[in-house]
Parts: sequence; C-alpha cells; structure tokens
Amino acid sequence: MQEDIILDIKSLDMDARGVGHLTNEDGSQGKVVFVEGALPGERVSFYTFKKKKNWEMARMTALHHESAMRVQPKCVHFDNCGGCSMQHLEPSAQVAIKQRVLEDNLQHIGKVRPLNIMRPMYGPTWGYRYRARLSVRHVPKKGGVLVGFHEKKSVYVADMDSCEILPPHVSAMLLPLRALLASLSVYDKVPQIELAVGEDVTALVLRIMAPLTADDEVQLKAFADVHNVQWWLQVKGPETAAPFYPLDRQLHYLLPEFGVRMPFKPVDFTQVNHHINRVLVGKALRLLDVQPDDRVADLFCGLGNFTLPLATQAREVVGIEGSTTLTERALVNAKANGLSAKTSFSTRNLFDVSAADLVALGKFDRMLIDPPRDGAAAVCTALAELKLSHPELLPKRIVYVSCGPSTLARDAGILVNGGGYVLSKAGVVNMFPHTSHVESMAVFDLA
Repeated sequence: MQEDIILDIKSLDMDARGVGHLTNEDGSQGKVVFVEGALPGERVSFYTFKKKKNWEMARMTALHHESAMRVQPKCVHFDNCGGCSMQHLEPSAQVAIKQRVLEDNLQHIGKVRPLNIMRPMYGPTWGYRYRARLSVRHVPKKGGVLVGFHEKKSVYVADMDSCEILPPHVSAMLLPLRALLASLSVYDKVPQIELAVGEDVTALVLRIMAPLTADDEVQLKAFADVHNVQWWLQVKGPETAAPFYPLDRQLHYLLPEFGVRMPFKPVDFTQVNHHINRVLVGKALRLLDVQPDDRVADLFCGLGNFTLPLATQAREVVGIEGSTTLTERALVNAKANGLSAKTSFSTRNLFDVSAADLVALGKFDRMLIDPPRDGAAAVCTALAELKLSHPELLPKRIVYVSCGPSTLARDAGILVNGGGYVLSKAGVVNMFPHTSHVESMAVFDLA
C-alpha cells in the first residue's frame, strides 16, 4: 500500500497535470510528480500509477488545500471523458497558464523573447466545438451503442449523454444518435462519426464498414428530417466521403468582416471554433498590416481561410499548399467570392522547400504562415538562407499562426537567430477552452 504523501503543487504541465516535487531525506528537492486533477497552489495526496527514475505519474486522492482557481466542472462527464482536461480550472486561469507555456517554449526551445506580449484572444467558453470526431462502439454491457469521445487515457468510448463543448443542438442529439445506430443493421460496423457544423447546416459523416440496407437508409433519412442534419457516408478513407441525404445543402462558414463566404466539406480541415476563427483572421490581418500595393504569401493556405480576406486588402495574394485538391478548391472559393483576379494558388511541399524555391516565387512584401502541428521549419530555414543570398526578397513582416507552441518556438529561433527577424509580438489564442491545446500567434519584423 502506498504511503500517504502530501505534495505541494507548483505548476501545470502541457497536459493540465499538477507538477510538484518529492523531498529527499536530506531535505533537497527530489523527483518530479505529475498529478492528474491537481492545480497550482494546492496541497494534495496522490496515488502513483507509473513510476520512473526521475518522475512519477499520479492521480490526486485527497485535496488538503484548494486553489482559488478551482471551479466545479460544468460537464457531468468531466471525470471520465477525455474530451476536456481543464474544466476544473477557472477559464481566465486556463488562458494564463497557456500564455506561460508559450513564453516558456519560446525562451527554452527557441532562445527568444517577444518584445511585446499580446492580450489573449478569447471566444465562447462553451458550445464552441463545431468540428469533432465522435467514436462509436457497440458495448452490450453499457446498454448498446456508445457515441462520444474516448475516456481519459483509454481506448474505450465514454458513456456520455451530453457534452458542454459541443453546440447545444449536437449535445442534445447524442442519445438519439445512440438509439439510431443501435437500430441499424451495421450497428457494430460503424467506428466513428465526423461532425461538422456550418452556418445553417450540421453534417454527420457516418463511417461504415459494411453496406447499408434499404431499411437503414430509411431510418437515416427520417433522423435527418427530425434533427435537421445532413448525412454523409464514408466507406474507406476521408476522400470517399460523399453526401447521402439531403442533397440540397452545402456547408459554409462566414467571415463577415471581409464579406467572405467559405464553402467546405465535413472532412476538410477547418478551424474547430468558428467564433474564434473570425477573431483570429481579423487580428492576423491587422497585425500583418497589408498595404494596397503589397504582394502577400499565404503558406499552408488550405481552402483560403486567410487568403481570401487578404485578397480584399492586397494587390496580390499567393496561396501555397501541399495538396492540389485543396488549392483547386481554394481557387473555386476565390472565384465564388469575386476575388480570383487578386489570388493565385500553387501546390508544393512546404516541408521540403528551399531558398531557391522562394527565389522562384519572387518578392513578397508580407507573409502569413499557418502550418499544422509539425510547424514550418523548412520554410523558416529557407528564409534564413535567403538572408545570405537574396536579402532583398525577404518579407518585411511575417505573421505566424501556430497550433503547437514547441514548433513555433523552434521556428522562431530559426527566424530570429538566423534569419535577421525580430520577434515583435506573441500571444495565445484560446481556440480550445477547457483543453490543454495551445494555439498562438507571433509577429516577426525584419530587423
């Protein structure tokens, strides 16, 4: 039986676990302990479930001194569901911790400090998740089919009948979905449902590993009519997803500040939080400070989330992405918004780009970089090389939108320590409230 050890929690790690240190026999600081459920400033007892030479992983068993930042989780499934990790922490404190994570990464990984810290960008705290992948499992012991996120640190699906971070109408649909799927002939051949909510359409992509019967199709259509959703069917990879019923609807989201209407498919990458995406795009463009004569590059452009708003301000915008399918659809979106005359799209692998590739693209006055979690090391390295060979081609300002603070920090180090840029500003974007995901934005100016 583990001895009841009292631990003082000093900070949170990237996964929202409390961090404390054991005390050695001589009174010195011992190994670090990561305690699930504990918050900074708290004194707790814990149970260790994983032990290594230099650290232990534990769960809180008793709370002896409570942090003023602790709140009652709104969701009744918080203790079991792995969709959130920080509901027990006051929302503004969540953002402060994410800001510290960003600053620590910039300092320790990139060896850089921003000249200014931007105010965090906020959006709705609840009902914000307009995209989600819901796992589906047939579990007879739990009464049939489960639909939801995985349990914390588990492959099992949480037994949930509501979700506070999904839009209310989707949360209310979870139990009817469970009943529907349990009634289908393929009840044990459906591993997941992809959710995508647009301005006036809610799409559900049913991943099926066996053909539907005629009765299955009737039930799906009836569910769509009652709950006002559009079904898509996916038989293999995401590229096989196709609309099933009804066929007269199209997903889209709006960027009203720029008069942009963005069509998308439910399996496309779009921002999870449409409200904060509007804030993000507006802030990014204000920071980029595009002038009417500027030529701008939008790297990792996707469907044109930044490209099209940029085209309302710049002389020319070049969107670059690694997928021809995406760049073709981005061009269609540009035409639909009357912006094709000021936009062009190019397909190239931005994870394997050189200074020569940048030279071939020509002079950009400003650049927006919005990479996936892996970051943009090749792009930043190519820019640093450009400083030595063609400094006149370097964009005078870069805005970098990041979904991974460690890769942003790495790339910031390349731009600042090798590329001749100054990290003028950096700050967090609270895209995923109640989770440990840290989204951020940084501004680099040519020194």
